[in-house]
Amino acid sequence: MSSRPVGTFCLVLHSHLPWLPRHGAWPVGEEWLYQAWAGSYLPVLDMLRRLGAEGHRDVLTLGVTPVLAAQLDDPYSLRGMHDWLGGWLLRAHGAAGRRGNAPLAALAADEHRAATAALADFETRWRHGGSAVLRPLVDDGVIELLGGPATHPFQPLLEPAVRDFALRAGLADTARRLGSRPAGIWAPECGYAPGMEYGYAEAGVRRFLVDGPALRGDTAFGRPVGDTDVVCFGRDLPVTYRVWSPKAGYPGHRDYRDFHTYDHPSGLKPSRVTGRGVAPADKKPYDPELAAAAVRQHAADFVSVVRERLTELAARHGRPALVVAAYDTELFGHWWHEGPAWLAEVLRGLPEAGVRVSTLRGALDEGLVAGPVELPASSWGSGKDWRNWDGERVADLVELGREVQRRLLAKTGTEPVGLGRDRARDGLARQALLALASDWAFMVTKESAADYARSRAWQHADRVTEISDLLAAGRVTEATAVVDRYDRQDTLFRQLDARSLADSTARTEYSILTGR
Repeated sequence: MSSRPVGTFCLVLHSHLPWLPRHGAWPVGEEWLYQAWAGSYLPVLDMLRRLGAEGHRDVLTLGVTPVLAAQLDDPYSLRGMHDWLGGWLLRAHGAAGRRGNAPLAALAADEHRAATAALADFETRWRHGGSAVLRPLVDDGVIELLGGPATHPFQPLLEPAVRDFALRAGLADTARRLGSRPAGIWAPECGYAPGMEYGYAEAGVRRFLVDGPALRGDTAFGRPVGDTDVVCFGRDLPVTYRVWSPKAGYPGHRDYRDFHTYDHPSGLKPSRVTGRGVAPADKKPYDPELAAAAVRQHAADFVSVVRERLTELAARHGRPALVVAAYDTELFGHWWHEGPAWLAEVLRGLPEAGVRVSTLRGALDEGLVAGPVELPASSWGSGKDWRNWDGERVADLVELGREVQRRLLAKTGTEPVGLGRDRARDGLARQALLALASDWAFMVTKESAADYARSRAWQHADRVTEISDLLAAGRVTEATAVVDRYDRQDTLFRQLDARSLADSTARTEYSILTGR
């Protein structure tokens, strides 16, 4: 095999959950956080640590949204996660002792070992929070870290000043936690509206993700957007969908652990997928050896698919090209139990097959950039448009978001707030950003815990109304007391300074005047 790579592969993982601590427990709420933490964040970051120890660098590009990073560092969440891991160990211990179900007992023994290892990892490496785990991977060049707006709002639906404020708050939060300001972001939901590149350039963002159709499938190179030096990278859907698509992908293979089938007394998942349409009672017991064989088969298949795709792109363009595959981190481990093992196989197998593995930053350094492009309004949601966040089913939430922004801008965007910090207005901004999270509309559209999503959106919006009304009435002391009460529940982004929204307003007004 030639020593010259056939091309470059960039894996991008997007890690995100909305703010969940102290907002319910089961079936969504804190349980959602702890399951994803145990199933995905622990094993994926441990896999990256091991690859780094082997000398691998520029392994992948990892997006961690500021709102998730806040949860992974939050003392309350860290205590809750430790308790959850202990509960997992106890559940496995109890299931192992149940008589008359040998497959469950064998699975429980494996789960007991996994829970023990997870507890040891958590108590040693995670005791000071997620930032302490992420920072060595960033500093050593094992990963490139992507940031994003503070609470993961759907940016095309934001007023320009609010969009700028949320983005800068998120970038500053990542810099505070990890020591450096990210030059790339995962645009929430890959949402884009024409002109957003100017705001990115002004905020110091140099690269971001869009979905493949936004580039009409021409994803072989990064592309500067418009007349800026901000580069967009598009997901290569033929390759990406090999793993996971709306209809198919490796995780649905018959030998992988079935996500949806539970042993209810223990909460363990004892079955394999077995087949489409097979009832839970008829599913076969999970067999780790069969699953491991499927991992090897699918890793080899993916490596072959990537190599063939890069060979075809190089022939078409006359030079080595790029494949970007991007997924939610929570797919690997939480939704797809075998996902972290598959990732490790792929990341080791690609270089052996003559494929250069790199980050988005590394792809730019290699010059994998083509000519500028004008992007359409787009997302990675249904239809690749905005319907998940701006459709008829969520019209009330869209209007709610407009009202939240109106109140936020009225009390912080233009009104003088003095020379010092103003706790009431800071709290108003915090609740507004929580109300504007993209998760609420997505969950409603997809009928995934829709009642919870609506209640969260309205809860934070009602708080915005309460605080802004008190400020409008000049009752600043009462507004501050209300904020202090809500801050005991929502303990994130305490450094958020509402005065910077006035700066965002001035910047966006200048951009309008100058045509940018």
